[in-house]
This record gives sequence, C-alpha cells and structure tokens, in this order.
Amino acid sequence: MKLKNMNIPELMNHYHVPGLSLALIERGQISAIKNYGVLEAGTTKYVTKNSIFSACSISKFLTGIVAINLTDCGYLDLDEDVNSKLQTWNVPENEYTKTKKVTLRNLLSHQSGIVDPKHSFSELKSGKGIPSMVDLLAGKTPYCHEPIAVKYEPESEFHYSDAGFCVIQQLIEDVTEKPFNQIVNELVFNPLRMKDSLFVTQTTDIGNENFSSGHNRNGVVVAGNYPIYAYPTASGLWTTTTDLARLVLELMNALKDESKIGISASLAKEMISSQRGKEWCGLGVFLSGEGTELEISSLGWGVGFQCMMAAFPHQESGAVIMTNAELGVHQLDGIIGEIYRTLEM
Repeated sequence: MKLKNMNIPELMNHYHVPGLSLALIERGQISAIKNYGVLEAGTTKYVTKNSIFSACSISKFLTGIVAINLTDCGYLDLDEDVNSKLQTWNVPENEYTKTKKVTLRNLLSHQSGIVDPKHSFSELKSGKGIPSMVDLLAGKTPYCHEPIAVKYEPESEFHYSDAGFCVIQQLIEDVTEKPFNQIVNELVFNPLRMKDSLFVTQTTDIGNENFSSGHNRNGVVVAGNYPIYAYPTASGLWTTTTDLARLVLELMNALKDESKIGISASLAKEMISSQRGKEWCGLGVFLSGEGTELEISSLGWGVGFQCMMAAFPHQESGAVIMTNAELGVHQLDGIIGEIYRTLEM
C-alpha cells in the first residue's frame, strides 16, 4: 500500500493524538515506516521505528498464528473437543454442549457460545494482583466475577470474546507444558526477529525508553501511563508497527508455502477463510471481500491506545497503524480511518 500526500501531523493535532506509527507493505515487503509525534505528551521522547505501543486486541491475530502453528506441529486440532486436551481447567458441560462441543476453530472465530461476563477483562488494577488463567476462567478474580461457561450452542451465534481466547491460552499451555509467552518467543518472535515485541502482564514488564504512554481523547496521559491487560492471548501484546508488519508478511509467505516458522499453506488458507457460515470470521482475523480482493483485518482498542492491521494477502499489500490515544470512537471513525481510506493499492 502507498500513502497519499496528507498532513498527518495536522490530523494528529485535530484528534489530540500525541504519537503515531505507520508501516506499509507492498509486493510482499515492508515498503515504508512512518513515525510522528511523541511517546508521551509534553515530552521530547519522539516516536521511532522501535517505539512500542499496546496492540490490545491485535493480540488475537498473533494468537491465531500461534494456534495454527501448533496445529501444524500436531499439538492441536482445529475441530476436536478442547476438553480432550485441557488439563488444568475444562469447559463446563451443559445443555448447550450436548450436541456440539467447543473446538479451537470456534474459539478462534468467536463462535464457541462463550460470552464475556459484563464488566470483565478490564485493565490491571493496582493492588488486585495478576490473575492466574485458571482462577480467571473459574470466576475467582476481580477481573471476571463469574465462571466462564457456554451460553449458546457452539457455532450458532457470533459473540466477540476475550474469554474464548483465554481458553485458548490455557489449552496451549496445557498441551505444550510451557508458559504462553515462552511458546510465542520460541515459535514466532525469535525466528521472525520480532525483537521489540513482548507480552506485558505486570508493571515490571515495562522495560525501556521505547514504551509509549497511553492518552485519552484529549491527549492527556492516562492514569499509570501504561494500561496493562494481563490476558496475553486476548490483549497483552506490546509491539511496534515494524514487528506487526513482519507477522503479516509471515502469513503472506505461508500462503505461498514459504513460511519461516513452519505454517503450511493449507492451514494459512484456513486462517483467512470464512468459518461456519460467518463470512466475516477467519481464525484470529476478520474478513471482507473475496478472491484476490480479500482483506483481512484486526483492530486494537484499549485504555490509552488504538491501532489497526489491514492487509490484502493475495495482493501482498497491507498497513499497520498504531497510536497512543484512545479517541472514544471506532478506529475507522477517527484518525486511523482517515489514514486508512487514503491508502492506495
């Protein structure tokens, strides 16, 4: 994709966005990295190619890549009952799971029948501690007050779910017998040279001057500077636009059977295919269009941050836009949308 002539600093001033980073992909390569503004309002800590933003729910795109990789390796199966491999916690059986069981496929496509309880999965609160995934799924933490359960027959309805991705995290940790962050380092971050990517689940993980502070819609730094979500698979990723672009390129390469991390072309195609009659749902990504015009996307929105990944995998083009401001409107209705709509194929 190419960026048309536009005054991005002027747009940032209009929307009260202190910092923005943009990566563009053309012909299967990163073609441009553009950085604007500062990491924290009122400072001279400028955004660079190494600046680290909260990716929020774009973490789910990464989780999809990891799950597909582990499926290729034989650890997981997209269509088996996840309870057959879960060891430390199980999806509770009820009237909705009698006919259909919860599978990895419908967890990745938000069709498991699991619905996030109200007021759950908030940012880390001082003094409340870091939740264990087992306790969280059992409803024993301040971040989720009721046990996670299936509320609809699997594949009958779409419900966007952080809880479903927490189930995926527990599944991955149970089958590999390793922490999720270690698995991702070994399978993805290290081989793809995503050296500025990590999971932040506690304040001590904020490690250097490259981290961006979050800001509200008025461009004011949010409380605590660095809002943290202690749910790696759902929203715990902090990264750069460059590293996210590398992840997009890995999926594009896998489709050509040229994966660096061992993802087969068949499973890469499965990831960007409509799932169970929901044409907008892939595995860890959302879809629009078809054929060579197929577009995949993933959006991140949390306290202090908004971001977007969009790509046309068959045309080997795409863009990653990350900001350190939460505007209170959908990404496409703010500065990210204005930039996205000016991009040229």
